[in-house]
Amino acid sequence: MLQLTHDTEQLARKVAARVGRRPDDLIRAALEREAAALGVSTDLPVRNRMTVEQMMAVGEKVSALPLFDPSSPKEILDDLNEQ
Repeated sequence: MLQLTHDTEQLARKVAARVGRRPDDLIRAALEREAAALGVSTDLPVRNRMTVEQMMAVGEKVSALPLFDPSSPKEILDDLNEQ
């Protein structure tokens, strides 16, 4: 495990907060870019992100599932509040 200096950790946290990512993800991405620029093999599994089309397909698949409870949101809340 790496021991980061306080200044380095704080910088990572500030930048991560600005871009809305976790510090670990931000540092990893920076190291992967540096490794690629240097021709260093990471030998790590590639994490593929879903495309917009894949996300839309998941949404369509989920929305096509049958409703198990046809109650309206208000009815559900009323039922929960009665308990």
